[in-house]
Amino acid sequence: MSHLQLAPNIYDCSSCQTRCDGKSIGVYDFEKDVNFSEAIEEQIIKQINKSNPNLFAFKTKKNGYPDIEIISKTSIDKPVCYIEIKVQSRTFMSIERILPNSNLKPSETIALNLSDLERYFEIHEKEKTDLYIVWCLKNRNCINNQNTDLYFHQNIIELKKIRLKDTTNFRKFKRATGIGDVVNGQHKGVLVNYHFSLNELIQGIPTIPNQ
Repeated sequence: MSHLQLAPNIYDCSSCQTRCDGKSIGVYDFEKDVNFSEAIEEQIIKQINKSNPNLFAFKTKKNGYPDIEIISKTSIDKPVCYIEIKVQSRTFMSIERILPNSNLKPSETIALNLSDLERYFEIHEKEKTDLYIVWCLKNRNCINNQNTDLYFHQNIIELKKIRLKDTTNFRKFKRATGIGDVVNGQHKGVLVNYHFSLNELIQGIPTIPNQ
């Protein structure tokens, strides 16, 4: 089924016959989202290790750090880079109404927990090491042709530039607490998101040069 494309990664939602549901689901399965992310992590770790014989990627044990840490086999003391994995399986169909000054369209919009984003800014400043965010995009029919998963990434430096320019928080949104946000008495769900455009990202996973 064809979708009316207006610009790169921007489609006419009003003419779409498989329009994404714009209603808030109210139920957020935190554990399911974690399992999704961990499965994607494993795929990316395997891909990096297979294509970079001089590098070793693994799930980091550093608390609060991005999911994947990559080191050089010839110099294991300092990480080559970090990679955080996010799975985007829902579409923010109401972004033009709720965040009208963001100038973002639903089909291009990607989200990230604002507190995570700010923590990665701090980690990058501390470590002085490359840090990437990778989004796995699912269930967006206009972009995910034949329901295939697509990856998009960006260096934290570029994401920080975008965030710093948004002095009026036009891209920031806080949703209401929903069922599933609280796990074993602790609030785990994401409430405050920050939004980017797919056109501000690079398709695929980061290319890490062999050291």
